[in-house]
Amino acid sequence: MIRLQLRLARADFTLDVDLQLPAQGIAAIVGPSGCGKTTLLRCAAGLEPAQGLVDIDGECWQSTAQGLFRPTWQRPLGYVFQEASLFDHLDVAGNIAYAQRRTGTGAVGGQAVEATLDLLGIRHLLGRRPWQLSGGERQRVAIARALATQPRLLLLDEPLASLDAPRRREILQWLEGLRDHGRVPMLYVTHAMEEAARLADTLVVLDRGRVQACGPLAQTLARTDLPLAQGEEAGALLNGRVLERDARWQLARVDFGSGSLWVRDDGLAGGQAVRVQVLARDVSVALEPPPPATSSIQNLLPCTVEALAPGAHASQVLVQLRCGEQLLLARITARAADALRLAPGVPAWAQVKSAALVR
Repeated sequence: MIRLQLRLARADFTLDVDLQLPAQGIAAIVGPSGCGKTTLLRCAAGLEPAQGLVDIDGECWQSTAQGLFRPTWQRPLGYVFQEASLFDHLDVAGNIAYAQRRTGTGAVGGQAVEATLDLLGIRHLLGRRPWQLSGGERQRVAIARALATQPRLLLLDEPLASLDAPRRREILQWLEGLRDHGRVPMLYVTHAMEEAARLADTLVVLDRGRVQACGPLAQTLARTDLPLAQGEEAGALLNGRVLERDARWQLARVDFGSGSLWVRDDGLAGGQAVRVQVLARDVSVALEPPPPATSSIQNLLPCTVEALAPGAHASQVLVQLRCGEQLLLARITARAADALRLAPGVPAWAQVKSAALVR
């Protein structure tokens, strides 16, 4: 368990958090600009004079109550910034070796580093200088350099913000590999919900230095009482497995236990675990399924109305729908909700116009 109990006064807000996070996987930290996301990472790293407690799975780095404060250089952590910040006078191997000196080794080597080179696909880049790398390659090297210190915790502060869309997709793939095959827990700051939906296991929502929500990704995304539910990217995440593939129409059917959705087939393997993001604006609600072959919307899920909440505009209502063990959100008009007499407990059908495979 990772425990971050931190307090630091800023000019515009006071960071005041008490977080308990899993000591594995990725915890995405989201919230509006200036809410304290980067400040939280810097406090965890010991770069800011915060009061409180930093405990990484039983290893205490900071405790105001005990008078303990390890400086940053004594905390086994890796930090990846928006910009790669590599040393231009060193090649890739030299940049990684520089980081390794923190662990007592001075050259690229060791089982952990060798595995990282392969996992991030940068072994062929070892002899190149930073100016010879693409933006995506530089960020992969920056991540490898952070991991070369054999950290107990990896901090990533919007590492994809300066990259174009193709490079972001490239890095997301490598980060998925780190999450699935690595053992280092990560705190990942981002403004992009697409990144959080694809990578995170846990979601932390900050506002003005305080935690509004912290919990499993899918459950937290589907909450109607958070600002996330009012934005254009409001939606839910369904976890399922590929059940079958339709070669003729290039589609794959993903099963969620209580229903299934057809999504674009990106070469998925049968039985593969996947995440499917469904935006609230792409879900409509019906009391009965439409007759076959009378609608272009072919993804239908039986569900029950769990809750209703006001939308971002007085004309809208946000409907939380329970589909077995999972949750969906639908944004519909208040007039439609009234006409259908929607209320908690009412059985209904979710009509999903579009769904995106994010993993």
